[in-house]
Amino acid sequence: MAYTGKLKDPLLDDLFEAVLTLRDVDECYQFFEDICTVAELKAMAQRLAVAKMLQENRTYTEIAAQTGASTATISRVKRCLNYGADGYKLVLARLGREGKSHQARSGG
Repeated sequence: MAYTGKLKDPLLDDLFEAVLTLRDVDECYQFFEDICTVAELKAMAQRLAVAKMLQENRTYTEIAAQTGASTATISRVKRCLNYGADGYKLVLARLGREGKSHQARSGG
């Protein structure tokens, strides 16, 4: 199924094609360190953690305490989970199937 949403753009196509060339986590660190600020990367990682915790039916209080996310960020991620393009759901399902999580990689 081809994406036909409002963000479709040739420059974004090029960015996403570049991301798809990355072969492992180390290459992701190299690329994303160059293309994003530390704050941008931390914000994206935080949103993914929030999405995972929302899918686990964790409370806003728990999520905020564990991730440091504001209630506004938690609400935005929840809105995306419920009414967005299903990107979070796609990625979280794949990570779950592949057994990839922070705990799995860090041995925790």
